[in-house]
Amino acid sequence: MPRQALAFRVPMRHPGDATAVEALFSAGVIAPQEVVAILGKTEGNGCVNDFTRAYAVSALAAMLARHLGTSPEDVVARVALVMSGGTEGGLSPHFLLLGVREVAAPACGALALGVGFTADFAPEQIGRMAQLRATAEAVRVAMREAGITDPSEVHYVQVKCPLITSAKVADAAARGASVATAGTYASMGLSRGAAALGVALALAEVEEAALSDAAIGQDWRLHSGRASCSAGVELERCEVIVLGNSPAWAGDLAIGHAVMQDAIDLPAVQRALASAGLPGTGQLDEAARSRLVAVLAKAEPSTTGVIRGLRHIMGDDSDIHATRHARALVGGVIGAAVGRTDLFISGGAEHQGPDGGGPVAVIARR
Repeated sequence: MPRQALAFRVPMRHPGDATAVEALFSAGVIAPQEVVAILGKTEGNGCVNDFTRAYAVSALAAMLARHLGTSPEDVVARVALVMSGGTEGGLSPHFLLLGVREVAAPACGALALGVGFTADFAPEQIGRMAQLRATAEAVRVAMREAGITDPSEVHYVQVKCPLITSAKVADAAARGASVATAGTYASMGLSRGAAALGVALALAEVEEAALSDAAIGQDWRLHSGRASCSAGVELERCEVIVLGNSPAWAGDLAIGHAVMQDAIDLPAVQRALASAGLPGTGQLDEAARSRLVAVLAKAEPSTTGVIRGLRHIMGDDSDIHATRHARALVGGVIGAAVGRTDLFISGGAEHQGPDGGGPVAVIARR
């Protein structure tokens, strides 16, 4: 029997507010057992001490456990709960539910999705080849779950990955092991970078011979045009969600993507909209906005300190971290294109698109 992917975007009043998700269950729009992943944009700082992510995961796991008659631990083991902190500028906090349902309708070619998980990582594995290879294998597992055999059918891979805390540094040292970095914030970038290159390896965007511990966070020529990786303190493994199109799936959802070459690459956003079947010029009108299910994108300040030859100060601001500036900037560009602000804009795009740019994906109803 064909499968149908389900996707619903709902608002949150605060990171622990799961009432809009429960309302979907009450309305019979989606059943709790059909949920395979929930993505969320929370209003924290997106840095090491952003516990809004863990708060949201805890609230969602407890809520789902009540509906499923199981424990929150069982929920976390089965459902990918990917929270991305930071809703700077006009970005609106929200959840995106992803589910799978078996249907009697014929397969017509539609959105397909699969989920994969790595094992928990030791501190010395984070930001290194061990994490990269494990993430690549989790992507392959998720592709098999989605029934996708051709990497070109994959349009977006969301990864939630761990980071290194001071306690983990001490743990590794006590065992005589070294970590990739003792800097907790720097570890977020290395973890995201290792995960992104794992996606690139699984999707044949890079050759394994080009990869090494030394390349992670250093060789920016190596990147994925379809990876979106977010690091957090709330987990020890990588959680992977593969989104693509497959002729074996039913439903009216489709996904497309493009790669922004810099933070103001509006034409790339429009190409992504067009690839999902939406108008690719001007701002989406009300009818087109009603068909827009989600926009997912990466944001990163360019390491050169310029955008198209003009200086930016994102990396020089001691009050607001550069990734927070980048989320607000890219959120404004995409918001102007689609006429909405509940957008999944994730900061930190190491090895995710070219320097200063990043992938952007669109899910829409046909």
